[in-house]
Amino acid sequence: MIHTGSNFQTKSVAVIPARYGSTRLPGKPLLEIAGKPLIVWVAERARAAATISRTIIATDDPRIVDAVNAAGFDAVITRADHATGTDRIAEVAHNLRADIIVNVQGDEPLIDPETIDRAVQALIDDPEAQISTIWEPITNEADVDNPSVVKVTFDKAGYATNFSRNPNSNPAAEKSVSTESSPDVGLLFNFKKHTGLYAYRREFLLQFARWPQTENERRESLEQLRALDRGVKIKVVPAASPSIGVDTLEDLERVRAIVARVGAHASGVPS
Repeated sequence: MIHTGSNFQTKSVAVIPARYGSTRLPGKPLLEIAGKPLIVWVAERARAAATISRTIIATDDPRIVDAVNAAGFDAVITRADHATGTDRIAEVAHNLRADIIVNVQGDEPLIDPETIDRAVQALIDDPEAQISTIWEPITNEADVDNPSVVKVTFDKAGYATNFSRNPNSNPAAEKSVSTESSPDVGLLFNFKKHTGLYAYRREFLLQFARWPQTENERRESLEQLRALDRGVKIKVVPAASPSIGVDTLEDLERVRAIVARVGAHASGVPS
């Protein structure tokens, strides 16, 4: 349940990092889906979340600024030399008055607003957690060995124990918990797909962005390991529905087909 109304005092801002340059899909944020730029779809999904008070696009390109401004959204030009999206978000967060900063990936045009709310609510409900993030079920065994699919494991309290691209480096996989699973579902029970949505306490985010990379982070190319390696508590909660990250032309065409089939106001990705 999302705590809104007069008792909801936490201010949460969604910041969406969007780079124009992309190796596989140049100009990806501005590629159109049903007549609107991809980045505007993401911004509209973030704005629809009940817990979000403001949505800002953080970009290095004035063309993206123009597109989102035309759609009624705020944008901030950030430095072009940021190594990660989190660094870009931290630059914006430095000048914001907010309790929670939500990193909504700029290539998730069908992210469910309720998924964003769940990540925010996880921090509101758990004062020990500094970060919250999302998991989805893995329904295809091939995804377990696919390094492009990041796997997350977590303990009975819902705190992350590991993130990895390689299932063999996930020693805590057997301890991964889901109340919706049973031991007889086999390999897929041990692994959950990590969805790259993060909610941070603002003060922690500013501190985190200054930390040097850890060996695990460099090896896996997963920046959340920088926090986990230092004992930071990361709450992991289930997504409200699956989403699709647009990394390839095939991903883009799949999203376009879904929008054409179910309409522009569908919440989440149909199964």
